[in-house]
Amino acid sequence: MTKRHFVFLLVENHTHLTLACATEPLRIANMISGQDLYQWSYASETGDRSRASNGTVSLVDYKFDALPPCDRLFVIPGLGMTDYITPKLLTALRQAKAHGVAVGALCSGAWVLAEAGLLNGMKAAIHWEYHDAFIEKFPDVQLVRSVFVADEKHVTASGGTATADLMLHLIEQDHGYDLSIAVSDMMVYSGVRDASGGQRTSLQSRLGIRNTHVVRAISIMDAAIEEPLSSKDIASDLGISVRQLERLFGRYFNTSPKKYYADLRLERARKLLLQTELSISEIAYACGFQSSSNFSRVYRKAFGAPPKSQRARIG
Repeated sequence: MTKRHFVFLLVENHTHLTLACATEPLRIANMISGQDLYQWSYASETGDRSRASNGTVSLVDYKFDALPPCDRLFVIPGLGMTDYITPKLLTALRQAKAHGVAVGALCSGAWVLAEAGLLNGMKAAIHWEYHDAFIEKFPDVQLVRSVFVADEKHVTASGGTATADLMLHLIEQDHGYDLSIAVSDMMVYSGVRDASGGQRTSLQSRLGIRNTHVVRAISIMDAAIEEPLSSKDIASDLGISVRQLERLFGRYFNTSPKKYYADLRLERARKLLLQTELSISEIAYACGFQSSSNFSRVYRKAFGAPPKSQRARIG
């Protein structure tokens, strides 16, 4: 039986949980089968080590610009990965694709593949924290909110345990359902998800709120960030009065629907500011502000610094 070689490109500040969820299913598959079904190697920019966001240092086998032949190659970045996307990394991905290697991405890695121009016209999954910024930055990529995408040329997973879901899927493809289930059992991982599984829990679960009017109101707001609706429009969609809508937000959030909506838009703007290179005016437009000056004034009042200077400090 042919051994399959996976190479993981570890971008500095990568997510250690994602790395563990990528390699442990492969190790367990080897152990259960009693065969060397999988081999894996690590690569980094420097070719000696890579530090994860939790401080863990992994020794690596190769440099980005000197990769070995392999069957699959996955890029694993982490938070703040835009600071570590280098020409060597992008070239490595493009060359691997040119040589017929199955190139994939884990956690925020879809951003790196998109930056390399590999995902245009394709579906892709990325960690939910990057959804807003990804949509703005890469409009030619079809972002999906599932845990992984395996039916495209470049497979992608949204990170964390979604990586384990993808690896179990690949093991099933390579060696059958029984081995995949045996690996998940050994991991004590009973909640295996297929590609259609959603990344996040429901609004009810995340907010701890069961009132359907409140949950629907927030969903309406979240879907209309670029062109904000009035409280009257939202209440009308819900089939309740504006006064009732205001009472509900006062009860559950101690604020008005208008203020909650404004905070939602500002939080979206903050993510775009920190995660993309969009101009201030582009971010203002994307988050429903009438002008960049209006956006800057409101942003400064909310966060204590104008968007331009906050971006400069972070950079």
